[in-house]
Amino acid sequence: MTRTRSASCLCGAVTVTLHGEPAARANCHCATCRDFYGMPMLSATAWQLEQVSVTGADATFPHPSKSMSRTWCPACGEIVFGTNRLGMRVVPNSLAARAHGGQLPDELQPTMHLFYRQRVIDIVDALPKYLDGWDGPTLDSAH
Repeated sequence: MTRTRSASCLCGAVTVTLHGEPAARANCHCATCRDFYGMPMLSATAWQLEQVSVTGADATFPHPSKSMSRTWCPACGEIVFGTNRLGMRVVPNSLAARAHGGQLPDELQPTMHLFYRQRVIDIVDALPKYLDGWDGPTLDSAH
């Protein structure tokens, strides 16, 4: 049986339902995510389009020059997911954590850092830190 999880924006007007398991669980440090989401890194899960359903009125803003967008609740302004250049839905971990009493479940915890070369803050943890994307050299292997 496929696992289903739901999370809502701050005001509850928009609900995102996730079916199955995420394709990726990561902390993204790329400049595009930092600028587009307004944070030093985006901690999120990525899902195939067909794994995500949304109820409630939402609004979407396309990136002005990249193949990505972010979708939010027009009532409270919280971003409920983004769409990356691969067409995947990227759900911020803050949304999922709130749906689980403020704690991100183990099965949704990040498993890696992406674009760590572009970071603006250093993170001390045991996760692999891919310098340029999700494959290739990691911080440890580059030294």
